[in-house]
Amino acid sequence: MAGKDARDEALMQSGGDTGRAWLIGVAAWLIPGGGHFLLGRWQRGVLLGGAVLLMFIVGLLFKGHLYSFGGGDEGASGLLQIPPTVANLGTGVLYLVCWMLNFGFMEQAKEATYEYGNVFLWVAGLLNYLNMLDAFDISSGRKL
Repeated sequence: MAGKDARDEALMQSGGDTGRAWLIGVAAWLIPGGGHFLLGRWQRGVLLGGAVLLMFIVGLLFKGHLYSFGGGDEGASGLLQIPPTVANLGTGVLYLVCWMLNFGFMEQAKEATYEYGNVFLWVAGLLNYLNMLDAFDISSGRKL
């Protein structure tokens, strides 16, 4: 534990490596919890990555649907797809795998729980953005 504290103190004094911080930030976005794993903070990575994964799975089980750009909507209604798409993109590889498999993009409005599912999917992505920023701040030396 003393080695970890000394490493964190040295990182704070050096101001961190910005290239490494960006790499860890991208890894944290791509794989929920991945940035914290790279930093050696396993407990935090498991907790935060597990929370994102659990919320994503619950969202799909509740029949929520993932949004994407270019839904074919005309006019300003297409602009309304942008915020939920950005939120969904926050889940990184989870979203990309679903996109490649074309799974989870069918709207199931007839299901009673689909709105809850949508919210779980949005919050999973937004939480992963916060995880990404946390990993970035730790690796750049802004936070211990």
